[in-house]
Amino acid sequence: MGIYLNPGDELFWQAVHSEIYVDKTGLLNYTNKVLRTSKKYLCVSRPRRFGKSMAANMIAAYYDRTVDASSTFARLAIAQSDDFETYRNKYDVIQLNMQDFLSRSSSLEGLLSLLKKCLLRDLLKAYPSDEYLDATDLVETMAEIHAASKRPFVIVIDEWDCIFREYREKNDWQEAYLDFLRGWLKDKAYVALVYMTGILPIKKYGTHSALNMFREFSMEAPLELAPYVGFTSEEVRSLCEKYSRSFEECQRWYDGYSFQEAGEVYNPHSVVEAISSGKFDTYWNQTETYEALKIYISMNFDGLRDSIIKLLAGERQMVNTKTFSNDMTSFQSADDVLTLLVHLGYLGYDNSKEEVFIPNQEIAREYYNAITTTDWDIVARALKQSEKLLQAVLAKDDESVAKGIEEAHMETSHIQYNDENALSYTLSLAFYSARQKYKIFRELPTGKGYADLVFLPRPLHAELPALVLELKWDKNAKAAIQQIRDRRYGKALENYAGKLLAVGICYDKETRKHECMIEEYRL
Repeated sequence: MGIYLNPGDELFWQAVHSEIYVDKTGLLNYTNKVLRTSKKYLCVSRPRRFGKSMAANMIAAYYDRTVDASSTFARLAIAQSDDFETYRNKYDVIQLNMQDFLSRSSSLEGLLSLLKKCLLRDLLKAYPSDEYLDATDLVETMAEIHAASKRPFVIVIDEWDCIFREYREKNDWQEAYLDFLRGWLKDKAYVALVYMTGILPIKKYGTHSALNMFREFSMEAPLELAPYVGFTSEEVRSLCEKYSRSFEECQRWYDGYSFQEAGEVYNPHSVVEAISSGKFDTYWNQTETYEALKIYISMNFDGLRDSIIKLLAGERQMVNTKTFSNDMTSFQSADDVLTLLVHLGYLGYDNSKEEVFIPNQEIAREYYNAITTTDWDIVARALKQSEKLLQAVLAKDDESVAKGIEEAHMETSHIQYNDENALSYTLSLAFYSARQKYKIFRELPTGKGYADLVFLPRPLHAELPALVLELKWDKNAKAAIQQIRDRRYGKALENYAGKLLAVGICYDKETRKHECMIEEYRL
């Protein structure tokens, strides 16, 4: 075994024998399928802390010919595959973390020089010979080793995009780096598989990419690898049952990424931390602060601020992801910024509808932290006041509720504000913090119609009353309360055993004032 050539199975063995391990070896069924075919180039981009390194260690352990990993994989899903033994530990593996090389270098030239030196040392130690044409040429040396051994290489590259993240303005370095990867990997007989992982998809230059041989699996389109983006609902439910944790709370905090090929997907790092500690909280900020998010949402693009406010209110926003250049500087529009946030994990993406959304409570907290430290004073104030607004509703303080909604309306007043849907949008922002204690439904079928907003208390807050909000435009709050009664909105909540408050809210476009009336509703 070497350091970078055939590094063994120790790191994956440690993962498998950790207290919490979720079996993702099904990924190897896909890599086995494309091994030594024209589809052998895989670029898998994921947000930070989504298990990229674990997958890289797993692939290295499975293919490395210098170890016998049969016992490590014996009880895992891949062991049931007909191809398990066919490919297990049959290849030379090169495993690299580009961030390690970058941190030890002061330039791209230094990074590439160090990388070649380290790889050639391992290769020449494993395959000593006096007949190499040029033992300082990485590509030529690997070609000669392959010609003699007839054994191609599995190449695993983690943090492949660190150059684009650390040196965002160095376009010449970025192009040279892509050219190196292309010259080393493309159309080489010595390559059996390349599994390359990072946060960003491959950088686009003009109408083509220097690495156009790769098939990409991203947060925008994970394709067949969607089940391996994070933990699935079934996997999280199983962990919650095993460790006696609340599945619903885990779902609220870390669910929300959803793909057609896999259903709901959870942030794996955060789930493991919450299951281990028994505390549901934000764990992303242990590795990166909200400052990064703050930079992007504060960019001066038309429509970006409106979109962020809309997303905070629990709405969705259509986005054109096709103009994104797959870097962190070449933004042409608000859509490009929102697309980057998808790849960074700060937004979920619905591929079928081309819409983005804030996926869960953990990410919502990141937005809250970012916005309350920006110059978005009115938005920040509305978010901070949202808990007081909920308390005013629970206290049936009509006047304070109307005043709180008035303050939230100040921020959304530049949006077209001329119907009940716009009023609903304002309410969603005003009641931002209520999501921590309630499930909020818009247009919920109830009795003879649809209630505009229904708040049902979460299990941990079962002592709170449910809320039915009816919104009226250019009428009065009393008419809204009467509609709740007449259309029997409470009928849909017959199985709900707690209290229920009817909340009527209206806006008068002449006086530009909001009115509120709150009554206890009896089922």
